[in-house]
Amino acid sequence: MAESQSIPEPPPFVSVAALLMSVAFLVTGNGLQMMLLPIRGGIEGFSALQLGLMGSGYYLGFVLGCLRTPLLLRRVGHVRTFAALVAIASAVALIYPMLVHPLAWAVLRLITGFCLAGLYLIVESWINDRATRETRGALISTYVAINYIVTTLGQMTVTLFETSSFVLFSLASVLVSVAAVPLALSRSPEPKPPELVRFRPLHLFQLSPAGTVSIFLIGLGTGALWSLGPVFAAARSGNVTSAALFMSVLVLGGALAQWPIGRLSDSLDRRYVLMGVTAAAALACLAIAMLPDLGGPWLVFAFAFGATILPAYAVASAHVFDFADRAEYVEVSAGLLLLYGLGSTIGPALASFGMQWFGPVGLLGFIAGVQVAIIAFVALRMTRRKGLPEADKQSFDLVATAPVVTAGAGPPD
Repeated sequence: MAESQSIPEPPPFVSVAALLMSVAFLVTGNGLQMMLLPIRGGIEGFSALQLGLMGSGYYLGFVLGCLRTPLLLRRVGHVRTFAALVAIASAVALIYPMLVHPLAWAVLRLITGFCLAGLYLIVESWINDRATRETRGALISTYVAINYIVTTLGQMTVTLFETSSFVLFSLASVLVSVAAVPLALSRSPEPKPPELVRFRPLHLFQLSPAGTVSIFLIGLGTGALWSLGPVFAAARSGNVTSAALFMSVLVLGGALAQWPIGRLSDSLDRRYVLMGVTAAAALACLAIAMLPDLGGPWLVFAFAFGATILPAYAVASAHVFDFADRAEYVEVSAGLLLLYGLGSTIGPALASFGMQWFGPVGLLGFIAGVQVAIIAFVALRMTRRKGLPEADKQSFDLVATAPVVTAGAGPPD
């Protein structure tokens, strides 16, 4: 009887190719839902408050998913947990048009948020497990780039069919379902379950009050933007295509600005950079609010808005990491993600009140107000603590500071 031979382990990039394919399908389907649901909710007559509660439900589910998924992984492993969460998320996408009620949709969004948090955690912990010191940065950068690209693709997919039909919900379900196939057929060995880390917000605040409070406030603003931005854009433009373009160009601006703004913060006091990008985001908010409709130079303003509001998380979290020990990077990154998620849970509900009182432009007023609050708090903290010398800073690390990569990421080698 021939002696069995073990299959040689593939190189890191080959071993995660299936994971990256799964990510591409998963995030495309989620991007489609994030664009479709607020617009379809508006068509169904949902109020701004009800749409805001849907967004809050999603981020509450995301926070719960970050907390509970590690326990599932320890019980049944990565592949079974991934398959179960994909099946639930795919089924939920089909229930929306069958059960058109704002409270039901809020609950469904909570379930989706829980599933997506778990799926992200599984993929990210798997990628980090397969990465080496030489390949980790390139792998994570590729992962982040795929997230941005396919989010944009998913948002634009909403223009292919009528938002009042069942087709787009079916398409979202298909994309999420197909995400299970590459990972399930992958030969890459399962990683160990991620660490169970403590959530100590007081410890984070003691490390960096400016960075920690800013992360929570950034969650307020960006959570409102992701949840209600499509509603604002559809109301201002009057058509789904322009609304999808608005959100897609915004994401593109954030993707292109992430790295250069992060590197700029290496050579300056990160708090100055944070105040600069939030001030620019507030000005972009006001400029967009003053446009009579989404015409003329609106794409330029959308790009500038995304290029300033989206990189703020990375700058603020990098400031916290400057004061953290490398041994506690996992705890810090997970804690910041949870703070961001808590802010994102509250933000859509608060912003929806502004939209009810002042119309769609109330969203921009709320986001601009959050940016001003960040500037005020960081400026106050700068009177209490001097900035770190450049030599004492940690180099800007997209792996640690990008919000889509924190769960499951271990400390750099």
